Amino acid sequence: MLYLDQYQNGLLAAEVEAMRTQARIYAGAIAEAATRVQDDRATLVPEAARPLLRRLVDPSPNTQARLFDNTGLVVADSRVREGSGGAVVTEPLPPPEPRGAFSTGIAGLYDRLVGLVPRDGRDDLVVDVNPNAPSFDWQPNLGPDRREELRLALEGGVTPYIRRTADGRLLVSVAEPARRGNQSVGIVLLTREAREVDQRLFEIRASVLGIFALALLLTVLLSLYLAQTLASPIMQLAGAAAAMRQGEGRAGSVPPALLARRDEIGILARDLQSAARDLWARIDTNERFAADVAHELRNPLTSVRSAIETLRRIENPEQQRRLLAIIADDAVRMDRLIADISDSSRVDAELSRTVAVPVDVAPILSTLVELHQATRAEGDPVVELEAPPGRLVVRGVEGRLVQVFRNLLGNALSFSPRGGAQESRVRVRARPTGTWVEVVVEDEGPGIPEAKLEGIFERFYSERPHGEQFGKHSGLGLSISRQIVEGLRGRIAAENRRDAEGKVTGARFIVRLPVA
Repeated sequence: MLYLDQYQNGLLAAEVEAMRTQARIYAGAIAEAATRVQDDRATLVPEAARPLLRRLVDPSPNTQARLFDNTGLVVADSRVREGSGGAVVTEPLPPPEPRGAFSTGIAGLYDRLVGLVPRDGRDDLVVDVNPNAPSFDWQPNLGPDRREELRLALEGGVTPYIRRTADGRLLVSVAEPARRGNQSVGIVLLTREAREVDQRLFEIRASVLGIFALALLLTVLLSLYLAQTLASPIMQLAGAAAAMRQGEGRAGSVPPALLARRDEIGILARDLQSAARDLWARIDTNERFAADVAHELRNPLTSVRSAIETLRRIENPEQQRRLLAIIADDAVRMDRLIADISDSSRVDAELSRTVAVPVDVAPILSTLVELHQATRAEGDPVVELEAPPGRLVVRGVEGRLVQVFRNLLGNALSFSPRGGAQESRVRVRARPTGTWVEVVVEDEGPGIPEAKLEGIFERFYSERPHGEQFGKHSGLGLSISRQIVEGLRGRIAAENRRDAEGKVTGARFIVRLPVA
């Protein structure tokens, strides 16, 4: 942003072109008015050239003009005048306009920095910042290099010379030959202080530096703002996550200020808090599950141990057979209990790994109903299916959905009355309801105690029909069914069926699954 050589060279090129035009005018005027022609040879008249050169340069106070003859000697200098008493007085160029220490420091620093930048040499208009650079003039009796430079000047082939002096002046020098006809009578060397170039460059540098300072200030302020609104909250969230990992913050370690935010940080904070609560809930559930498993397994083991101890002390064959039957029943009960416990512990992990896919529940229900009807014994309940024609597609896992509907259907059949003058019925109804597919299983059993409509879905809860053999069910069927349905983003609930008088006529289980 601060490397302005291209802009500077453009200004200097314009300055050089104007000075060349001015030098040609001076050279033409001197060639016409300050020369003498004799024998077709034009010669320079110094007495006429000096006042003419001073008059030409007077309107340009920042310009110095020198006139050299064909041998390189100085004939006239616009800054040299005759004073009183014939003394020769040299007038320097006007001093540079004063600038503040800050401005001078910026300009000097810029020039030093630019001096460190490597140049490719493609631009001829480059400022010589060496304060000891030689002045642009010719002196007599110099070597062959100077004579060659003099020859080039007489032919108009000298390139402009631009330098920076020790006091900070930017000087531009051009040389043009003064010709009378086809003869060169001298050389006009024009030197001017390019103050406008410096002024424009300083204005551009100041504006660029101002923009840079403003951009830097805005960047710093934006960085501080982002640090306060992004970096610091993220560090707080990281600290909260570390606290959760170390077992702290069970009640919530995310700062309330982050939870109250309505931006992305707030969303992340609330999700982290929700994930932590779900994790703690999962840990608590696993602890309760382990305790329940230990309790449920202890009962049949205690029964087996008691039966074995009793078996050792009695000799009655009939009593021994009864004790062995108890041991066998407890072994079967433990086997069923362990199988159901293993299935329950696998459900969550399996559903978290398995991708839900579109599943049509209509053929599943139809197959289960047909299977029961094909194996139904006399006096068993009749299963009726009510479903609209067509597909009922939900997102789920087919094997687990079969398990849910088989558990609900088996539960309804076990509570339905058997025998009697009129066959009992289990109704299975399926229908789409907006973004859900609803499956309802109804029986004509004794219903569910009102206080246990939610408790029946707890692990190891078992309230079986009167007369059913003890230990035939583990009490995990409905709990596993809820695990599966909720793992598939669905809902399951239980309620009692009632007649017009409010009497309980059976139980009803309602499963809602999201439509695929």
